[in-house]
Amino acid sequence: MILLSAILVGLGAGVIRARINKRTYQPSQLNSIWLVFLAFIPQFLVFNILPSSSRLPRELVSWTLILSQIPLFIFAVLNWRRAGFWLLGVGLALNFLVIVLNGGMMPISPELVTRLLPDASPGFWQVGQQLGIGKDIVIPISQTNLYFLTDRFTLPEWIPYRVAFSLGDVVISVGTCWLLWSLGGKQKQDLRKEVTT
Repeated sequence: MILLSAILVGLGAGVIRARINKRTYQPSQLNSIWLVFLAFIPQFLVFNILPSSSRLPRELVSWTLILSQIPLFIFAVLNWRRAGFWLLGVGLALNFLVIVLNGGMMPISPELVTRLLPDASPGFWQVGQQLGIGKDIVIPISQTNLYFLTDRFTLPEWIPYRVAFSLGDVVISVGTCWLLWSLGGKQKQDLRKEVTT
C-alpha cells in the first residue's frame, strides 16, 4: 500500500513537472528492468497463486522471499546513478537484513497483529507461525532481531485500510517517488540546448 501510494504520488508529480517543463513525461530507459519481473514472479506464485490449493512449507516461503531479493539488488546496482536508486538499494538492504536475521521472513509482533486484525477468528494466527499466506511471521518483540527494521508501522487510524510496513518499505517508497518525479525534469539534451543558445 505504501509503495503503491509512492508510485501514484511520484507519477502524478512527475507528470505535472513535465508539463511545467513543457515536455512529454517519458520513463527513462532503465537498465535490465526484466530483473524486477524475475523477482516478482516467484513471490507472486508463492504468496498469491500456490497457497490457494494448500499451505506451503515455511522453508519454501522463506527461501523464495530471500532469493527473490537478489535480482532486485542487481537491478538497483545497475541503475545506481539514476535519481532515487541509492535509496531503493538502501531500503532493499534494510528489509533483506531483517528478513535473513529472523529466519527468512519479515517479523511482525503479536501486539501489532491484534491491532490490525481485531476481529480475526481464533487460530487465524499464532506466535511463531506465518501470518496468513503473506511474508510476515508473528514473533514477540523480545525474540526479534533488529525489531526497529520490522513491519511495525501502520497507516493513520483515519485510513480504513489496515497494513503494517517497515522502515525499509518507507525508504524504498521515497526512492520510488523520487525516481518517478525526476522523470518529469528536463533531460540532459534539453539542458545542453539551453547552455548553447
